[in-house]
Amino acid sequence: MDILKSAQRDKGFLNGQFLVAMPGMGDDRFARTVVYICAHSDEGAMGFIINQLQPMEFPDLLVQLGVIGEEETIRLPKSMRHFMVRNGGPVDQTRGFVLHSDDYMVDSTMPVSEDVCLTATIDILRAIAGNGGPSQALMTLGYSGWAAGQLEAEVAGNGWLTCPASMDLLFDTDIAMKYERLLDHMGIDLSRLVNDIGHA
Repeated sequence: MDILKSAQRDKGFLNGQFLVAMPGMGDDRFARTVVYICAHSDEGAMGFIINQLQPMEFPDLLVQLGVIGEEETIRLPKSMRHFMVRNGGPVDQTRGFVLHSDDYMVDSTMPVSEDVCLTATIDILRAIAGNGGPSQALMTLGYSGWAAGQLEAEVAGNGWLTCPASMDLLFDTDIAMKYERLLDHMGIDLSRLVNDIGHA
């Protein structure tokens, strides 16, 4: 989380941006991914894949963490029973993070952009389970990290497209089509992008 604090000080240039994997992405873990960058500084970058799911259901996670008892899962509101747990990236997949709107704040909450915050403590899960959490939220297990200069090199090497993140695309639950919709939002024709790979 040192990268996050450093990026807050320095206002890194990709903070609050989407990375969209190019079709020629060499790392299979990031093929066809959309990543939200929450910290980018001279020390590196940190973000979350927002269009991949974990196999774990949210109620099971709450039970595992001791937020609720197993018998209470049936009483969760339908929206909570279907709250998705996303695969934020290959780093530290036992750790949970919640990106959310700025209408929820606790001591451990860190602002990421004007409208988006990050909370990585169990308080927010209790609030969400009790219907007292933020109006918009997404949860990930794990995150994506880049060493100093690594992300800049990948962007320069045509591994990623970048664009400002919109709240709608960040928090909506249409995981399956998010990649295509974001390219469409950017005015990019995926078939043309695939055909152009490797042509000077």
